[in-house]
Amino acid sequence: MELITSDDVRLEARRWFTDSPPRATVVLVHGFTASRSEARVVELATALLGAGFAVLAYDARGHGDSGGEATLGDVEDRDVAAAVAAVAGDGIPVVVVAASMGAIAALRYVASGPDSVAGVVAVSCPARWRLPRNARGLASALLTRTPLGRRLARERMGVRIARGCAQAAPPVELVGALGVPLAIVHGRRDPFLDVDNAELLYAAASEPRRLVVVDELGHAFEAESVDAILAAVAWCLDRAPSGEPTRREVDVP
Repeated sequence: MELITSDDVRLEARRWFTDSPPRATVVLVHGFTASRSEARVVELATALLGAGFAVLAYDARGHGDSGGEATLGDVEDRDVAAAVAAVAGDGIPVVVVAASMGAIAALRYVASGPDSVAGVVAVSCPARWRLPRNARGLASALLTRTPLGRRLARERMGVRIARGCAQAAPPVELVGALGVPLAIVHGRRDPFLDVDNAELLYAAASEPRRLVVVDELGHAFEAESVDAILAAVAWCLDRAPSGEPTRREVDVP
């Protein structure tokens, strides 16, 4: 299916439907350089479908078959808004599951105050605008912030990156204003973002909130994240209205 954002960017999307009435629809928001057709995204969508959830995934602007240019989380909240609007009329809860750059966009969208989301699962989300001081961090900076890097991203990765991407409020300044349950999933083996990012987000978030650190997980929608994400979606839907603290760190095999 096709989505049109508020700034007229065309997004290509795909929906998965359950055989029986679903408990909720999950909107999957991929990270930088991924797409709705990436194997890890499809495998997560299939797992969610098997757990009784309908799913919508889309190519973010500048990625895959969608139009526009990637802004690294600056205006991708408009993509999330278009995806949520496409399923909000189904009359069932909507949970946004988003990774990395996509998590930035999802938090920005939900913090703006929409009432059509039942919860957010943020996977491998940065807390502040800091790249790691290692080879991966340097490569990411060169890829996204230089003309040569943007050309390589376009030619080798199929990602079109806008020039002069702005850096609005970082995620740590957004999580306190969500007004919905927030589940944070992070990998202890993440090569880009250490666990401190998840700790900062959890500390700044309002109740109800949940933190799961997966020992074997690297970054984003890797296979090791699936069980934690399934549990997090269920938690968003089942959370107690009292908003009691729900901090929990587990190793998901």
